[in-house]
Amino acid sequence: MRFRHPDGTTVHLAYCTNVHPAETLDGVLTQLRDHCEPVRRRLGRDRLGIGLWLAADAARTLDADPSALRTLRAELDRRGLEVVTLNGFPYEGFGAEEVKYRVYKPDWADPERLEHTTALARVLAGLLPDDVTDGSISTLPLAWRTAARDTGRHEKALRTLAERLDALEELTGRSVRIGLEPEPGCVVETTRDALAPLAAIAHPRIGVCVDTCHLATSFEDPHTAVDALTEAGVPVVKSQLSAALHAEHPHLPEVRAALAAFDEPRFLHQTRTATAVGLRGTDDLGEALGGDTLPDASPWRAHFHVPLHAAPAAPLTSTLPVLKTALTRLVGGPHPLTRHLEVETYTWQALPPELRPRARTQLADGIAAELTLARDLLTDLGLKELP
Repeated sequence: MRFRHPDGTTVHLAYCTNVHPAETLDGVLTQLRDHCEPVRRRLGRDRLGIGLWLAADAARTLDADPSALRTLRAELDRRGLEVVTLNGFPYEGFGAEEVKYRVYKPDWADPERLEHTTALARVLAGLLPDDVTDGSISTLPLAWRTAARDTGRHEKALRTLAERLDALEELTGRSVRIGLEPEPGCVVETTRDALAPLAAIAHPRIGVCVDTCHLATSFEDPHTAVDALTEAGVPVVKSQLSAALHAEHPHLPEVRAALAAFDEPRFLHQTRTATAVGLRGTDDLGEALGGDTLPDASPWRAHFHVPLHAAPAAPLTSTLPVLKTALTRLVGGPHPLTRHLEVETYTWQALPPELRPRARTQLADGIAAELTLARDLLTDLGLKELP
């Protein structure tokens, strides 16, 4: 979906396909048929943006075989879909029964992360619509915090990537930028954590992806976060529109019982609370619920991407207000600070059983409802939806 900002800039809105498990090119093509096109039809659009997640196998196939890339491009066109952004964070196995810490491998100290991201950039350059010259890729925020903090290797890899992206633009005329995606528990947990490593790299192709669920989970103020990035000259390459789980009174038994329904075995749900001495947290929701590890005198937020249009039932809610504030700051001013927006609710099948979609049609309905909400937020900010 495309929107015209009052300053004339085109802003792209997509939804991320990491909600649909697929490891191979055949799986991606099936996604387009079974999920993406039905969402487009529900929205009554001739064209729908999708933020593709390409696992390592699919990325290698597309990068190595020009005919495979042409096949994917033709299928996107045939189904009324377009791609300007990729989710390059998960490497593989994102549809596994248990993902947890594995999503942080390989990290930016591993040469395979550089090679995978380079392949994604080349693929994206070949998928961009004919009238679009700029693409974006979100990526792992360096590493999980307990990994060896080989800052030198991280910086070297990202500098090498920037050089490759420069060469790619010279060759293709397409500009691809990479955004580190701050996430709780990682080396780059907050937007402020991104400032030092990005200042060391100091390349306009390497910036930040602002995920509004992660922003909220870490209790970051959107205005403060964006101001710091702007003052440091760090580009917001893209923003993932997502909402975290919020518990206002975590000391109450009924609140803990409601939270327990979201404690599931597939994904990591880092949980945080803001205290007088700073942010406190656990790696997973079950750990927070299991004892006195996390203070419960103040609200808790958990890294669980809940549907944007359907906040959890009381006594829980979502951090949708943080998303709205961040979106206003990012695209509601005289000029947009980012042009790529991506709804990223990948946890539909991890919701409590009674909230999960029971069929593909229900999932398509839910994704369409999320995009409708995002569209309405954008038009309320003065952006005009384009055909």
